[in-house]
Amino acid sequence: MKALLVYPEWPDTYWSFKHALPFEGKRSVFPPLGLLTVSSLLPRSWEQRLVDVNIRPVSDADLKWADVVLISAMLVQKESMLRILSRCRERGLRTVVGGPISSCMLDLPLYADHVVVGEAEELVADLVTGLENGTAKPLYQAKELPGLNTTPLPNLDLINPKYYSSMAIQYSRGCPFNCEFCDIIEIYGRKPRAKSPAQMVAELEQLYARKWRGPVFIVDDNFIGNKRKVKELLPVMAEWNTRHSRPFRFYTEASVNLADDQELLQMMKDASFDRVFLGIETPAEESLKEAQKMQNTHRSLLENVRRIQRYGMEVMAGFIVGFDNDPEDIFDRQVKFIQESAIPLAMVGLLQALPGTQLYRRLQKEGRIVCDGDGNNLDLRLNFKPRMDPQRLVDGYRSILQRIYRPDIYYARVRKFLAQYQPHTGRTHLSFSDCQALARSILKQGIFSRHAFSYWRLFLAASTRYRQSFGAAIRLAIMGYHFQKLTQLTVNRD
Repeated sequence: MKALLVYPEWPDTYWSFKHALPFEGKRSVFPPLGLLTVSSLLPRSWEQRLVDVNIRPVSDADLKWADVVLISAMLVQKESMLRILSRCRERGLRTVVGGPISSCMLDLPLYADHVVVGEAEELVADLVTGLENGTAKPLYQAKELPGLNTTPLPNLDLINPKYYSSMAIQYSRGCPFNCEFCDIIEIYGRKPRAKSPAQMVAELEQLYARKWRGPVFIVDDNFIGNKRKVKELLPVMAEWNTRHSRPFRFYTEASVNLADDQELLQMMKDASFDRVFLGIETPAEESLKEAQKMQNTHRSLLENVRRIQRYGMEVMAGFIVGFDNDPEDIFDRQVKFIQESAIPLAMVGLLQALPGTQLYRRLQKEGRIVCDGDGNNLDLRLNFKPRMDPQRLVDGYRSILQRIYRPDIYYARVRKFLAQYQPHTGRTHLSFSDCQALARSILKQGIFSRHAFSYWRLFLAASTRYRQSFGAAIRLAIMGYHFQKLTQLTVNRD
C-alpha cells in the first residue's frame, strides 16, 4: 500500500507568518506533527510520502503514485483541503481525512471517502485493516480519549527540517478550563493527558540526532493544564538541555494563571522557555465572564504579563472583540492594554462561533448563527449576528489593527518590551541563519522602507541599551513586518 500524507496550505493568517518566513529563508513555521505521528502508526510495510503544501504543491506524479491519500487539517485550512480532495476524486483515489477539522465540519463525508473523528492512536489499526481489505468504513470515531503513553515518536524521516522555522513536540492534550468559544475542550476534553518525561526526552533526542538546533514549539493548547505533571517534566528538560549545551529554545501556549506560580515560572526559565502565548482575549471583565474565561478574572492582567516577562519569556497574546458584553469603548481599551503591557505580537481577531463549541450551540438556539465560519479570525465576514452594530464592530476592529501595527507605534512597543524584559543569559551570539535574517531585515525594513527612521531607533536601542536582547529585537522587527502586511490586507478588505 502506498500512502500519500498531505498537509493543506495555511491561508494568510497570524500563525502562518508568511510575510516573515522569507527573512529566515524558511517556507513554513513548523512541520505537520499530527501526520508525522500518524505515519508512525501505519504498518512498516506501507510505502509513505508526505507533502506539506506549505513547502511544495501536490504534484500529479504524487497522486499517480498513491493508493490512498491521508489528509490532516484544521478548519482554517478547509479551502486548500477541498481543492486537494477534488483532485483525488477526479482520479478515483481513496481519501481519508482526520485532524481537528473532522470534529467541526459536519459535511466532510460529502468530500472524503473516509473520515476519522477524534485522536488516532486507537483508530489507525482498524482503518489500516479496512483499507487493505477494501472494507474501510465511511466513519471512524474514537469512543474515548486515549492516554498518551502509547503515542509513538513522530516519523521525522518524511520531512526536511531546513524548510521549517521551528520544530514541534506535543506534551499534552486537553485543558481544564471552560471557555465558551473554544473548541479545544470539545475535541480533547477538560482533563489534560500528558506524556511521561521519558517520552519527552526521547523526542528531544530524536530532534538532536537529526541536527536540529534552535526553537522548539511545545504545541499544547495549554502546557500548564496539569501543573503537577509539568513540574515533574521541567527539571528533566532543563537537565537534558543543559547537558547538551542548550541546543533548543522552547516556546508554548499557556493560561494566564501561569503568572500565579513563581516556582513554575522559574522552572520554565531554567528549561530555556523564552516565549509563551496567552489567551488574554479582553481587558473587559464583563466579557471574560460572558465567555466563561473565569481564570482571567479577578486579577491584574497587566501585572501578570509583566511578571512573566521578568522571567525571561516574551508574552504573545490573543485578543478578541465581538462579545455581547463588549462596552462601547472596547476598541480603545484593547489598544490601551496592548500598548501598556508591551506585548509586541498581539493577535487581535473578531469573535467566531466555531461549530461544536458552547458558543455556537448558544447562538444557534438564539437564531443568531449566519454560517459556520472558517476559523480565520481575520475574516471580516461575521458568522453570527453580534449585539453591537456589525459595521461598527468591523470598523472598530480595523481601527485596533491600524493603531497597534502602525510601524512607529509597533517599534515603540517593542522598545518598551525590551526595557522590562529580562532575557536568559548565556546566548548573545547570532547564528548564521540569524545573520541572514538580520541582513534581509536591514535591507527591507531599514533601507527600502518609508518607516526606516522608526526601525533604526529600535535597532540603535537594541544594539546599545538592550544588547542581550538584540536577537529578540530583530526577530520582533521581522515579525512586525508580517503583522503590518496582514493589517494592510485586512483594512483594505470589504
